[in-house]
Amino acid sequence: MDSDAQHPDDDRDESIENADASAEVAEENVETPTATPKRRLSRKVLFAGAGVAMAAIAAYGVDIYVTHGETGRGTSVLGVDISGISPAAAQQKLEGQFPEIASKPVSLRAGETSVEMVPATAGLGINWKATAESAAHQSYNPFSRLIALFHTHDIAPVQTVDEPKFSAELQSVSAAINHEQLQGGIVFHGSVPEAINSIAGQKLDAAKLRGAVQDGWPTGGPVELPLTDPGALVTDQALKQTMREVAIPASSADLVVQGEQNIKATLPRDRIGEVLSFKPDGKGGLDAKWDVKSAEKILAPQLASTEKPARDATVAIGAKGPYVVGEQSGRTVDWGKTLANFSKDMLKPTDRVLTATYGDSVPTFKKADAEKLGIREVIGEFSTSGFEYASGVNIRRTAEQVNGAIVKPGADFSLNGWTGPRGLDQGYVESGVIINGRPGRGVGGGVSQFATTLYNAGYFAGMDDIEHREHSYYISRYPAGREATVWEGSIDVKFRNPAKTGVLIQAIGDDSSITVRIWGTKTVNVESINGGRWDYTSPSTIRLPEGPGCAASGGQDGFTTSDTRVIRDATTNAERSRATRIVVYEPVPVVICEKPKPPAKPDPKPADDAKPAPATPTTTPPTTTPEAPPAEVQEP
Repeated sequence: MDSDAQHPDDDRDESIENADASAEVAEENVETPTATPKRRLSRKVLFAGAGVAMAAIAAYGVDIYVTHGETGRGTSVLGVDISGISPAAAQQKLEGQFPEIASKPVSLRAGETSVEMVPATAGLGINWKATAESAAHQSYNPFSRLIALFHTHDIAPVQTVDEPKFSAELQSVSAAINHEQLQGGIVFHGSVPEAINSIAGQKLDAAKLRGAVQDGWPTGGPVELPLTDPGALVTDQALKQTMREVAIPASSADLVVQGEQNIKATLPRDRIGEVLSFKPDGKGGLDAKWDVKSAEKILAPQLASTEKPARDATVAIGAKGPYVVGEQSGRTVDWGKTLANFSKDMLKPTDRVLTATYGDSVPTFKKADAEKLGIREVIGEFSTSGFEYASGVNIRRTAEQVNGAIVKPGADFSLNGWTGPRGLDQGYVESGVIINGRPGRGVGGGVSQFATTLYNAGYFAGMDDIEHREHSYYISRYPAGREATVWEGSIDVKFRNPAKTGVLIQAIGDDSSITVRIWGTKTVNVESINGGRWDYTSPSTIRLPEGPGCAASGGQDGFTTSDTRVIRDATTNAERSRATRIVVYEPVPVVICEKPKPPAKPDPKPADDAKPAPATPTTTPPTTTPEAPPAEVQEP
């Protein structure tokens, strides 16, 4: 039997499959009439949309090509339409519309104040060519170009600015428009309060002023200028209320603080202005400001005799050398507690009497602290002598103030800072000074001699030099290049204690000399090496009329010198440091006191043929014997 022959069962199966396939085809044929139109419609829409897009793109390209080089569609400047024309035509059109725009006055207004400005005079103008060219820079955004078909947009003209003129104009405008604002308040005249009403003002906003003027003037004005926010002014109602509730009651009576030993302190009503002031609260009212510290300054001195202040431990110098003085507790008024309700107490209608609260005062520097300072021996000492009586008074007064001063490890000492003012009220007197090379008089003269003595004592004690200045003119009783002047408020002698132990300054003065010793723990030896003198300079000559304002002087050469300080370890003698300072001294001028010349007598009228007599040569008056230099040189 042929192997390829089909079995009867196979033919049956194939027939069944063909039948199933015919059924599926029949089902498809049932849906076909409705599906085919939809597919055809979608393709038509797609083709139509693509056609529209291509047309839009083509139209966009044509629009770009056609309008290239022209001003943008829908463009105007200061309300004048310049769309769709060349920049040159736009420039011509604008210049014709605004021929004298910069020459016409423009009103600048702020509040109720206004001023006129001529733009051209203020350095302002318009560049019409640049304006037209900027309008030709069209947008390539298709949506913007589409909107431009139905909407006009105005562009700002391009301005020219002469900065110096414009800045000057803005200053002038500000001066005319700005009016100072005065906040209301209350002041005291003794015990009488006075209410000051607010005055409205205005101030231009400087940060926005320039832009506002430049943006506004081309329109012809008026230009509204920006003002700063002045804040709320104190109202008349708030003034009356504060006067009634605070100012008048506070100034109606004295405040009394009853201390111990039946001693009283009084804050008088006529000093109320020192402890009470008023400040605007920013909401139209006034806040009362009570100064408790100022009240304490008025009251505390009056109860000082009832107190025993604490005393810190210290070191003193006795016949046998330094010794420690222990601390001592005290008892003082606790002003914080006494004046705890100060603002309420000051408004009591009657019975403004407080009882002072006392408390223990504890020292901050104890005996153990003083012992740790290690002040046991002299580590630096220097003396000077030779001064007149008045200078001696000032030198000894300075010594009294400085004597016993302790400089802790790492701390600084300032002569001016320690003594404070050196005037008549502090016990100083008028003495000799030299100012600009000429002798004179001044209160505190002579203190430079103490400054030189102190500087040298610190120099040899190994103190670090922070500040000192040599005299401009050399004084022979001081070591050249190693001396110091002083002037209250400007020239000081200041040094720092570099040691791990403290130092004590001892100052002793008598009728003819001053000595300063620095006590501490000796750790270094100091050597001074003078470098000699060179570069001498000759003095100038000053001629002055004879009289009290002239003190004759033979002058003195100036010169340059140097001083080298070498510091060595006191134990090993190893060199720790070496520093050289070069000092230039100016020449002291020669001062000649001349007798005033008698007034010249009028000559008789000479004959026509008279000849003028030859001039008689003058001779320089001889130099007088120089006086002794004053005891002090101070340089303002």
